Amino acid sequence: MTKKRYSGNLTCALTMAAASSAFWVAGAAAQQLTDGSADMADAAAAKKSARSSEQIASVLVTAQKRKEDASKVPLSISVISGEDLQASHINDFSDLTRAVPNVSFSGASGSGAGLSNIEIRGISSAAGSATVGVYLDDVSMTTRNLYSLGSSEPKFFDIDRIEVLRGPQGTLYGASSMGGTIKFISNQPNLKEREASVYSEVSGTAGGGTNYTVNGVVNQPLIPGELALRIGVQTGHQSGYIDQVSPTTGSVIASGINAQDSSVVKLAMKWAPTPQLSITPSVFYQEVNSKDIDASYLDLPKNQTGKLVREPGNDRLLVPSLTINYDLGKADLVSVSSFYQRTFNRTQDGTTVNNLGSAVPDTPPGLAAAIGALPSAVYLQNQVRQFSQELRVASKPYDQKVSPFTWLGGVYYANLHTNVTDNEPIFGLNATYAAFGANPADPGQLGIAFPNDNSYFSERHYHTEQEALFGELSYYFAPSLHATVGMRYLKATDSLSRNGDDYWNGGPTSSSVSTKSSAFTPKFSLSWEIDPNNTVYTSATEGFRLGGNDRPIPASLCAADFANLGITEAPTSFKSDKLWSYELGNKSRLLGNRLQVNAALFYIKWNGLQQDVTLPGCGFDYETNVGNASSYGAEFEIKAKPTSNIVLGLSGGYTNATLSSDVPSLHAHAGDPIQGVPKYNATLTGQYNFNLPGDYYGFARAAAHWTGSSHGTLVATDPDYQRPAYSTFDASIGATFDRWELTLFVKNAFNNDKVIQRPNVQSVSEGYRLDPRTIGISLAGKI
Repeated sequence: MTKKRYSGNLTCALTMAAASSAFWVAGAAAQQLTDGSADMADAAAAKKSARSSEQIASVLVTAQKRKEDASKVPLSISVISGEDLQASHINDFSDLTRAVPNVSFSGASGSGAGLSNIEIRGISSAAGSATVGVYLDDVSMTTRNLYSLGSSEPKFFDIDRIEVLRGPQGTLYGASSMGGTIKFISNQPNLKEREASVYSEVSGTAGGGTNYTVNGVVNQPLIPGELALRIGVQTGHQSGYIDQVSPTTGSVIASGINAQDSSVVKLAMKWAPTPQLSITPSVFYQEVNSKDIDASYLDLPKNQTGKLVREPGNDRLLVPSLTINYDLGKADLVSVSSFYQRTFNRTQDGTTVNNLGSAVPDTPPGLAAAIGALPSAVYLQNQVRQFSQELRVASKPYDQKVSPFTWLGGVYYANLHTNVTDNEPIFGLNATYAAFGANPADPGQLGIAFPNDNSYFSERHYHTEQEALFGELSYYFAPSLHATVGMRYLKATDSLSRNGDDYWNGGPTSSSVSTKSSAFTPKFSLSWEIDPNNTVYTSATEGFRLGGNDRPIPASLCAADFANLGITEAPTSFKSDKLWSYELGNKSRLLGNRLQVNAALFYIKWNGLQQDVTLPGCGFDYETNVGNASSYGAEFEIKAKPTSNIVLGLSGGYTNATLSSDVPSLHAHAGDPIQGVPKYNATLTGQYNFNLPGDYYGFARAAAHWTGSSHGTLVATDPDYQRPAYSTFDASIGATFDRWELTLFVKNAFNNDKVIQRPNVQSVSEGYRLDPRTIGISLAGKI
């Protein structure tokens, strides 16, 4: 139905662990000051030298599942290093989408942690499987689109870099990467050197309170050159800025209800028993406790809500994995075994969507009004569990003395279970009926019992199992010119079993449906290295999403909605959708590597869109294929170092994504814009470094972000249809001394409070604003 905490002990333990790490770091610092002051001086000098370099540093990425210079990879890719994430205070998906061209986000049944769906290049859909793959290292955390949760959001902690790959990545990353892929690459254990770092941040939010983040990371070689352990812990708190008020008097009941607490633990061990073999087990655990969503009522003063039922959420991620790398001599073997589990339990205010006042008879007098005034909750329990295994072999990098070919091939298996349990009580319903001397199950009343005041129950189990073969083959006509052909063949089985009961379900029901599918997704690209500093490329790639199954919808409740759509019942399944993407791009390093320019043009033809159809009269929805669409546009990224002390950046994207055919079920027409896709976004950044007395230097940074207007839905009458353009400005100033960096920063400096999205939360249109201005100070140190 479209309608629709965890103990503080872990947070306390992590806080103590972070403090312990700080003491550990301090101990390591003292030891190194005693035994290695010269090394510290050398390291500080090296860091300062890097800052004063007049050239732009090259970046290695693993976008094509092998280490390569990003400027040589024939696809549009953005890379943000862990240092830049920290320096720019990019903390979540919403920050990331404003910093990267042609990437956007939309709230899924609300706004807040774990509730965002990500779109790239206009490939946006609120139904079926996700359109953007999300990976933590080599582990997929991609889930299907559900009204009850959004994409997994790992905290940006102990991250080496984030890679944003635009365009279909189906060959190497499988189904659901049809718009692109976002990869979070963790820092790996260092076998040779002991490392330790700490980071602490304290800030205040306008209209809110105090925020903080504390983390610590230690890397310790246990057997130098052979065995190392890396441990990281982080704890954080974000204050709330939305107040809950009485719907009758307007007085404040609770302040800052959308506060959030988070905890993260990262463990990794690397064992290299021989120079050819390395074995890396790792565990990532994260817990986010949101006290409420980041949306407020539009008919009340700014950042106020009159909800009767608070909407907290507890989102836990667990990702253990085992990665084995083995050098076969002429090729490299990689095995990745992983388990991914996400448990997201949340509450929504169901008072409006579950209101029974109009369904209750007029007798006894006053009963209908009393029932209509009762509060209701929507309790959602989501669990996603996936085991996956990937085994791949890749040739060594191109060497014209060895072979004109490079290649990569592998197999993949995934077993994904997704459970969604939905309970919707109307508090006090049975007691209210009893007070009026009536019973809801009486034939003259609602004609059905409400056990424990429950008005709706649904238990859904999705099971997707897939097997795939994939590979890429590149041929070098010359060292500067090569063509690549890739393919992925997969077979999948998707099933949905469901049990439902209670009033809104039309009584007890049970159903089960299963479908099988297969797909072959090819890729073709041509890359020409005009000279060592200039590369042009073109590609044609197919993207793919698996089909799926729908739950049954009671015709007794939704007959009027069905009639409006010209159908007698909802479909029980939907088919896969596919697209072809065509891209032309260039990557250049100019002026002695002091100017970097990356640009790309794209055109996408999308067939058989999977979209969600809402039945407004009865509150249900179903997923189906609604027609075709196209998307075209461009993106660019420019980075310049006019002097050794100045770094400038300018990036932007333009996307025109529209339907190519009419969609009667959504009252949409050819030429209407795809939902959730800004026409443009752009970012202008600058950093100025300056020397201070001694071995210190200062810096000043600034970043301006612009996001264009968009449409939040395909339905023109929906309040979220028109989303406005908006902008934000961030700045910071600080100093670096030895291995420490002190920063004073401000986010949303001009306190832009524009409503940028209007999510529908259980039949209530609410407003999502930018986070208010936040001013803070941070201290980072490395040993």
